[in-house]
Amino acid sequence: MEPYDQGMLDVGDGNRIYWETVGDPGGKPAVFLHGGPGGPAKGARKSLDAAKFRIVIFHQRGCGQSTPHASDPAADMSVNTTEHLIADMEQLREHLGIEKWLLYGGSWGTTLAVAYAQRHPERVSEMILIAVTLSSQRELDWLYQGVSRFFPEAWARFSAHAGGAPDVVRAYADLMESPDHDVREQAALEWCRWEDTVLSLENFGKPDVFADRASGEVIALARIIAHYYSRGGFVDDLLGGAGKLAGIPAALIHGRRDMSCTPDTAYALAQAWPDAELTLVDDSGHKGSPAFGEAIGAAVRRFSP
Repeated sequence: MEPYDQGMLDVGDGNRIYWETVGDPGGKPAVFLHGGPGGPAKGARKSLDAAKFRIVIFHQRGCGQSTPHASDPAADMSVNTTEHLIADMEQLREHLGIEKWLLYGGSWGTTLAVAYAQRHPERVSEMILIAVTLSSQRELDWLYQGVSRFFPEAWARFSAHAGGAPDVVRAYADLMESPDHDVREQAALEWCRWEDTVLSLENFGKPDVFADRASGEVIALARIIAHYYSRGGFVDDLLGGAGKLAGIPAALIHGRRDMSCTPDTAYALAQAWPDAELTLVDDSGHKGSPAFGEAIGAAVRRFSP
């Protein structure tokens, strides 16, 4: 499926974000929010029913076809925060002449979706959130330390590369700012190896979804993730702000076996948000399963025009 329109939007701070639209130009507007942060999804164009939706896809700051790319050590990461991404979304929405749109996000994309919706609820028609995370410190502590109890040998390697620093995420964020390309590349590979290890017990999905990328993409991905997560994802208490989502219908789809983004966050968000309906898929982890795909399809049909 090819885009019917695309471009580069100047969002300020020296940044230009790539965007494209696919599907029906007269269809229901929806925006796809990729994960990572820093990981554009190759399947984004197939995320929704192209016959019924006007699907907006954009690459968040520093990654994909957006510029400057975070693999470039000269890229200024101080202007790459969740607040900047929310502002970029608003600028893109206005640029495309969209009044309200459905938010479709996966993993980190669910954090961005919730943060955006709490800031601009009047611009959101519905939300489809897949593999929910709110990037809370509790969740980050699990992903970058707590889950190590299941993978002690991989954790030993991951933490050793950070020099045994007590704050591993901060240590990797510092490594990713090294002027030495080899230092950045090796740190990025170790980071992505850890992320893939956490997903390694899943029965579905391709292996090495983080590390199986070109060198520049691996460096950008690890640099952006470490930059965000060493600073708490640049978000406040999104669960505590769930009341701001009142009146926005939502479908939350989560794998019960997700070791990366554990299901308790999705459950807590659904409990705090009466308009949200949670589907827990027993055989799925973070990368999905056939039943997981069916649950997503049901959510898309529910919100189709």
